[in-house]
Amino acid sequence: MKMLRPQLTASFVLLAIFVAGGRTSIAAPREFAITAADRAHWAFQPLRRPTVPKIGNRQSVIGNFIDSFLLSKLHAAGLTFAPPATKETQLRRVSLDLIGLPPSLAELDAFLADTSPDAWAKVVDRLLASPHYGERWGRHWLDLARYADTEGFEHDVTRPNAWRYRDYVVRSLNADKPYDRFVREQIAGDELWPADPDALIATGFNLIGPDMTDSSDQIQRRLNTLNDITDATASVFLGQTMGCARCHDHKFEPIAQRDYFAMQAFFMPTAFRRETPVPTGEERAAHERTLAEYQAQPAVRELLALEAPYREKLRSAKLAKQPPEVREAHTTPPEQRTAAQANLAFESAAAVAVPEKDLQAALSSADRERRKELADAAKRFSAPAPLPTALALASSNGVPARAHLLNRGDYNQPRELVRAGFPQVLPAFKSKSVSAASPRAQLAEWVASPENPLTARIIVNRVWQHHFGRGLVATPSEFGTHGAKPSHPELLDWLASEFVAGGWSLKRLHRVMVTSEAYRQASTVEELTGQRVEEARAGGAASPSTLQPFNPSTVDPQNRLLWRMNRLRLEGEIIRDSLLAVSGRLNPKVGGPGVFPPIPADALKGSKGWSTSADAREHDRRSLYIFAKRNLRFPFLEVFDAPDSNLTCPERGRSTTAPQSLTLLNAEEVLSASRAVIARLEREAKEPRDRVALAYRLILGRQPTEREQTVAAQFLAQSPLTEFCRALFNLNEFVYAY
Repeated sequence: MKMLRPQLTASFVLLAIFVAGGRTSIAAPREFAITAADRAHWAFQPLRRPTVPKIGNRQSVIGNFIDSFLLSKLHAAGLTFAPPATKETQLRRVSLDLIGLPPSLAELDAFLADTSPDAWAKVVDRLLASPHYGERWGRHWLDLARYADTEGFEHDVTRPNAWRYRDYVVRSLNADKPYDRFVREQIAGDELWPADPDALIATGFNLIGPDMTDSSDQIQRRLNTLNDITDATASVFLGQTMGCARCHDHKFEPIAQRDYFAMQAFFMPTAFRRETPVPTGEERAAHERTLAEYQAQPAVRELLALEAPYREKLRSAKLAKQPPEVREAHTTPPEQRTAAQANLAFESAAAVAVPEKDLQAALSSADRERRKELADAAKRFSAPAPLPTALALASSNGVPARAHLLNRGDYNQPRELVRAGFPQVLPAFKSKSVSAASPRAQLAEWVASPENPLTARIIVNRVWQHHFGRGLVATPSEFGTHGAKPSHPELLDWLASEFVAGGWSLKRLHRVMVTSEAYRQASTVEELTGQRVEEARAGGAASPSTLQPFNPSTVDPQNRLLWRMNRLRLEGEIIRDSLLAVSGRLNPKVGGPGVFPPIPADALKGSKGWSTSADAREHDRRSLYIFAKRNLRFPFLEVFDAPDSNLTCPERGRSTTAPQSLTLLNAEEVLSASRAVIARLEREAKEPRDRVALAYRLILGRQPTEREQTVAAQFLAQSPLTEFCRALFNLNEFVYAY
């Protein structure tokens, strides 16, 4: 970090005013009014469990109430569900959905052979129990959390411990941690469960966004982080775009500028710790024991005593050159520092640290010689390894939870003080009683309360979006008055109510969705017969009909009523992981620091900080574990619409571009997979026809048709197996979930 310059003194004075409160000199803006229509908006209404609609004489055979809600609207439009997809298609779909990997041949054969009534339920339970489930759905959450392993901006500095937040998300999802607890931990884990390492790591959600560490204006830097936290909290948990109210009252939503800074005030007393120790109880005890044993050695004790006065003198000299605010921050006991002081002390730590060369230069010749003798003697004893650290928040005692309303969002133009509070448009309700000394805990309890009309609706809609391709609300992070209206409002509220009643269990929610008839229907239906149309109109079974075939896309071209399943292009991570899995090269290792697979030299031009991992097996880890640089997205993932990690991403784009085709034809990931599959084909199948069948089963999860066998034979008469496998990897059927 750059040394803080003396001319910043005035800015740090402003920071003290900004944090602790002070006089205001700018006229207050006009009063903001919320109308009755604003308060009546559907998303702001209390959550109520709707009545499940009856579907004629089909009610007795519908085992999933999702189908009842969907069929009610389909029948009203003269439509019904498409026929079920094949068992092979269903298995591949749910495997990619829940764990992000295609089914193995053994899993496919077992499911095809299982004719029991609960065969599908057993598949779903197996996938939800897999450790890969947390990896698949953790990726969705990390998109929302704007996760990366670097700071971004010009220097894109590495965050060596950011991966702990990623692993926390995976662990939490695999353990089916109740979503309300998951939310509370990320907003205020340090205040609610200070002794729980995972709860501390969880607060990294707030600091995982971009940060200009070398900024010359540390006030603006802190304000940028506070703005990012406020925006992300509102967007991810509440589905509200509050960022527009940072500089003025929102032009389109019932959110005042006062609401923005009232939300931000919950975070004002917070210190941002980028190296918070997060050991388990066992790790801490072992560390303290080893440290005590090490420091008890005579040579170590004498060495520390010899160095202490020199270090203190050098540090004091460095500290004297810093601005007064920095000196005050360092001389204030850590437990008594305000949030501003805690951050100043942390950010200026490198500027007042005593490097080895300075210490050596300061030592007298006699002390230098004695220090060398003591250091050599101390090497015989094991010093304790550093404790694991993570990005985390910490509360500053005695700092009020309030913020200045800033004219145009500029800290140089403070208006009146605003106390911590919730958006005025949302209904008031009593949150769990929490100490006033824990402001973020109050916010966390309010957000995660069953009475909050937004939280359950938001996450249920996000899960639906990933399973069905489009949310019941098509704007997943915009549930305000200008967001999209829900296509099935009763179904959304029923799912949200069921979710809360079921203990906020995400796995239970998945199970309800993927066991529905709607989820298991075909996605490639061209037309429905008159028989099924008559069933829809009658609300039940119909007699044989002579009605003409009917194309439902003329009634519902966007499939908003879900008369068929949507085909979904897979994310780049899942395409790459599928290549590894199909070729038998996937390294299933879970967690740990990010890995560095090879990147083409052309993509690395002008970039720094990418050294290919020495262990080749690390190259074949799941894409979730690839080191995430903000300024250098992994090329294979970038071409398939990897998101910009500087912002929260509620929905990835699904483009269709020429570079995607070129990547699937020429990327080393595809060529390596083709070579590995060929080796398996030659090993396990001797006849060309058998090799074609095995290739189809491995890559596409199904048997080839007779026509496909014929075309394959013609192709292989002129081309090698390598090209045949590469062609299969380029089919839509491989890169889409049907």
